[in-house]
Amino acid sequence: MAKVSSNGLPRRAGAALWLCLAVASALAPRSSSAAGAATDASLEYAIKAADLLKFTKFIEWPADTLGAPDAAFNICIWGNNPFGEILDQIVSGEVAYGRKIAVQRLVREPAPGACQVLFVGSPEEAGAVGRPARGSGVLTVGEGEDFARNGGMIGFVIENRRVTFDINWQAAERAGLKLSSGLLGVARSVIR
Repeated sequence: MAKVSSNGLPRRAGAALWLCLAVASALAPRSSSAAGAATDASLEYAIKAADLLKFTKFIEWPADTLGAPDAAFNICIWGNNPFGEILDQIVSGEVAYGRKIAVQRLVREPAPGACQVLFVGSPEEAGAVGRPARGSGVLTVGEGEDFARNGGMIGFVIENRRVTFDINWQAAERAGLKLSSGLLGVARSVIR
């Protein structure tokens, strides 16, 4: 019998799904015109939004950090929201750990336990992302080459016109998160 992950997907099927989505995003056509630049930005954030959802399938959160059984699984955006409404559309009707996924937009640092995934959308907030006060069980995600190096857990980067990411495995481990080998295998780099 196939092993099943905490999100209900067979482990091998989940890894295959991740690989298919990664290949599709890498092969998506890009335009070089001015109108195409806006389309590229929309496509970039649609891919990043889909990745935020996919991360929930390849990471194991400590049970005591998920809140009450009827609580939502919160993906929070702190600071600038580059996603617009696309993240809401992508997570609509989705679940993680048997909980409905909700998107929260924050203007200040979240209270401990308020978020399971925290996308840091502003450089000012990114500097504070490695603080221990962030709490256990919070996956921190941001943008740029330095995000993961400076204590964030997953940092989106653009390489060869393709969305990819770096992982700070140590930071995730300190927060009690278990990253699957499938996720680590598709990262551009892993800080151990």
